[in-house]
Amino acid sequence: MVTTRSSSVAVTTDIPPPLVAHRGNALEFPENTLPAFASALQLGIRHVELDVQLSRDREPVVLHDATLQRTCGMPGMVWDHTAAELRNLSAAETSRFGATHAGARLPDLASTLELLRSWPDATLFVEIKTESIEHFGLQTTLDSVLAALNSQPGPWVIISFDFEIVAQARARSGLPVGWVLHRYDAASAAQAQSLEPDYLFCNWQKLPSHEPLWTGPWRWCSYEVRDAGRARSLLAHGVELIETMAVRELRDALAGGAPTSR
Repeated sequence: MVTTRSSSVAVTTDIPPPLVAHRGNALEFPENTLPAFASALQLGIRHVELDVQLSRDREPVVLHDATLQRTCGMPGMVWDHTAAELRNLSAAETSRFGATHAGARLPDLASTLELLRSWPDATLFVEIKTESIEHFGLQTTLDSVLAALNSQPGPWVIISFDFEIVAQARARSGLPVGWVLHRYDAASAAQAQSLEPDYLFCNWQKLPSHEPLWTGPWRWCSYEVRDAGRARSLLAHGVELIETMAVRELRDALAGGAPTSR
């Protein structure tokens, strides 16, 4: 449910905005943390995206980079540490927020799935990062992610840039899947037709503006969008979901018909 204001009158709608919270409400909170996910869900967003890498003991943790420097402020690789060690790390993104979110910790996938249990109507996109696939191998990485997802059934969608892991995730799990495109070209179109994923993700800058999008059984999702005018144009062009870190401002702009400020 989303509440907006027109003059002094509050208007409530039960229709969720067509937004995917990219790493949660990552404009206002450290990305890929439980506070970022909770904030997006509390704002009425019902599609949330996160990234997973594997720890040294092959547990999926919620982290975009394979390195720890940007979000945790320390050197080294994620797979240099066990999951227990990683759960104790700050993920407060002090370079962006200073000490504002000092309590934010690097979550594992299991704790994030537990959070989502409070929002059973929310869909979670779990992006398996290519660095962990390359480091641990496709089968080990997929085994670890599927074990976590199977432990807490829900509306989970496995997505990745890696075509083969998406194909194997569909064959082995029966879960919905999404392929994140490197390129929008004829070769990728043929691969999409062979895979028939439930979702196709693409950076909005790679999509054609003057020709129809590929048709198939999938739903198009475009990222990383900050501008409401751009979002409306994409929605009119056949994109069904808009992925953004600017969850609150884009939600409000789309609901109120006003442009965003950036």
